[in-house]
Amino acid sequence: MTTTAVASPRFAFHNGEFVRADTVGLPVSTQALHYGTGVFEGIRAYAREGTAGLAVFRLREHLERLERSAGALRIRLPLTVDDMSDVVLDLLRRNGGDGDTYIRPLAYKLALEPGTPFGVRLSGVSAQFTLTTVRMGSYVRSEGLACKVSTFRRVPSVSIPSTAKITGTYANNALAVEEAYADGCDDALMLGLDGNLTEASTSNVFVVGRDGRIATPPVTADILPGITRATVIELLAREFGLPVAERPVGRAELDDAQEVFTTGTGVEVSAVTSIDHRPVSTGRAGDLTRRLRDVYTEVVRGRRPAYATWLTPVPPR
Repeated sequence: MTTTAVASPRFAFHNGEFVRADTVGLPVSTQALHYGTGVFEGIRAYAREGTAGLAVFRLREHLERLERSAGALRIRLPLTVDDMSDVVLDLLRRNGGDGDTYIRPLAYKLALEPGTPFGVRLSGVSAQFTLTTVRMGSYVRSEGLACKVSTFRRVPSVSIPSTAKITGTYANNALAVEEAYADGCDDALMLGLDGNLTEASTSNVFVVGRDGRIATPPVTADILPGITRATVIELLAREFGLPVAERPVGRAELDDAQEVFTTGTGVEVSAVTSIDHRPVSTGRAGDLTRRLRDVYTEVVRGRRPAYATWLTPVPPR
């Protein structure tokens, strides 16, 4: 996986106001720092074809998921989805530039409210909301990812709800991906307690069988049902006439796959070309993955008018 240099933004939105990004700080007693009791989103804004401006991809869907995630941890968001959308656009304007940008809203538990006894808890704890942006282009090699099936199993939903993007849960993902790095791989594929595929460290996984049929683990497989995942399922149906089966995917299916690819806000659509140092089919990005990646790129950059409702333009300063 390639890395890209990032430029520090000038402004952030923190505790109800726009402030210089380098002045944002949190007390060491912040509950989310101690217990992982925060939720977040990763959102992308892309440079639009033929314009000097940015458009945010599926902004409302991301913020609605943030609202649902916050509800899981009893975090009272200080803003509505519409208000947060306005703040995102305003922050992008303030930070300027027309290059691809990553947007990170974060809502988290802050401190015990008066009268609340000490202890690990969700109720009786105040919350705070912070929003930052960072310039970010594509960072996954176009030739594909080398993945490792992790020995760490995905945290099941009966322990922590997988449909919420909870900060503390990502310790599980971090352990898996560090294990992959140590083995010379780019990312980790994680199995559930039942031994079936769940997801990669920060993305969903699709498997194309030798018969051309496409499958992806269902929501019941302890996955985060990604917004890019939903986008790709729709694009495969509308643009390629290919249905996707949301069903359990066994570990053995990875070894016999014609193509494997991951989807996510960060990785976009990325081919998996090897698993546990064994090539997936030819060891190169498959034809469907390449074509799907091209369509996805055209959609997020505004080259496909049929999907214009997925893009929220950033008004000029």
